[in-house]
Amino acid sequence: MQIIEPLLPGRLYHIYNCGINGEDLFREKANYEYFLRLYDLYIEPIAETYAWCLMKNHFHLIVRIKEDEGVERNNIIQTCQEKNLTGGHQCFSNLFNRYAKSFNKMYGRHGSLFERPFKRKMIFNEIYLRTAILYIHNNPVHHSFAENTEDYFWSSYLTCISQGHTKLKREQVIDLFGNVENFKYAHKEKVDIIKIENWLME
Repeated sequence: MQIIEPLLPGRLYHIYNCGINGEDLFREKANYEYFLRLYDLYIEPIAETYAWCLMKNHFHLIVRIKEDEGVERNNIIQTCQEKNLTGGHQCFSNLFNRYAKSFNKMYGRHGSLFERPFKRKMIFNEIYLRTAILYIHNNPVHHSFAENTEDYFWSSYLTCISQGHTKLKREQVIDLFGNVENFKYAHKEKVDIIKIENWLME
């Protein structure tokens, strides 16, 4: 039996996963929008989001699990937080299960949609955090979904360089790079994404 490490309050995590057997998770615009609405419903109350990217058959997130006193209680989230042992894990599972159920109904499919359990890496320092942010935002370019990071809509990159209202921890992300211009410059530099991926996932 595989031991699932809990998501601990106060810690940063790189969370990622893919469709089972490489199956697409998102087939059309409505899928991306629905996933993000569910994310706001299930995850926003228990975690702070630093970066995210949704692609056809996988996704990446960087979140900080809130301390118990910072958790926003509501009826849907309450069951996720009844036991401190879950550390937010159940909230993510509920998100993925609800999305999969709706996806299956929409496209007439059955069975699991996501690989289980979802992957998570604790982030211990700013080097990993900054590198993971660059990796996540460059993923669509690496997989040929866009020519440049700013051309891809389903990631937090555009939110980071905007001035609009957001729940994303934009200020903290930009501070990691010094300022917005350095943030943009870092994302335009050529990176060995395979080498970075191997380092991040090891």
